[in-house]
Amino acid sequence: MKKLLEILVCFIHPLAVVLAWINLLGRDDLSGFRKLVWAVFMIVPIVPFIYVLTGGDLW
Repeated sequence: MKKLLEILVCFIHPLAVVLAWINLLGRDDLSGFRKLVWAVFMIVPIVPFIYVLTGGDLW
């Protein structure tokens, strides 16, 4: 049950991506190319899935 809940938490990633994109649009310290690179990089949920699938504990 715990592992299932942790994997479900990983699917909250799309909400985090949208919020990060909104934040990224308001940043003036990054060029257009850097914003694009960050926007693409934010789509891939590498960290949460690696954390959960390698046995990390959230609780």
